[in-house]
Amino acid sequence: MAVSDTWRFLRALVRDPTRVGAVAPSGRSLAKEITADITPAQAPILELGPGTGVLTDAVVSRGVPEDAIALVEADPGFAERLAVRFPRARILAMDATGLEELPAIFDEPVGAVVSGLPLLSMPSDKVSAILRGVFRHLRPSGALYQFTYLPRCPVPGLVMRDLGLESRRVSAAWVNLPPAFVYRIRLKR
Repeated sequence: MAVSDTWRFLRALVRDPTRVGAVAPSGRSLAKEITADITPAQAPILELGPGTGVLTDAVVSRGVPEDAIALVEADPGFAERLAVRFPRARILAMDATGLEELPAIFDEPVGAVVSGLPLLSMPSDKVSAILRGVFRHLRPSGALYQFTYLPRCPVPGLVMRDLGLESRRVSAAWVNLPPAFVYRIRLKR
């Protein structure tokens, strides 16, 4: 990661710590773990809270064309930088709670969603709104890949039940700072 990206991240953290929700940008090991199941066949891909683009780089390295990726970023500075760094991706400079009202992002539903949003620091109603939007745009067979710093699903149990979702921890990035856990969240089958 470039030094300028680290400084952008730290400035955003100081400006609004509740929105950033991490002490450092995601590392390469976490990026590798959270995108391990992503394939070009799942395109298009939606990413929530891409920040400096570390996870986006990993999605592209998995073979997903940049123009088949949509990035939802609420921080205007990060959104501007992402537009320069990933010029063919769709940059949605918005809060992820607005996904439910957003018309189709692509001509087809997305096959996977990768999320760097700090769900643990959000109220349940906001998490519920984000997930309703995610599953509105996701194929029925698709999944949301969410990381968290605690070894439990970051989505409250009541929200999981209300939306008919199930989760499974699929990996851990032990060398990330801090260590992180990756969860796959799907509609119950």
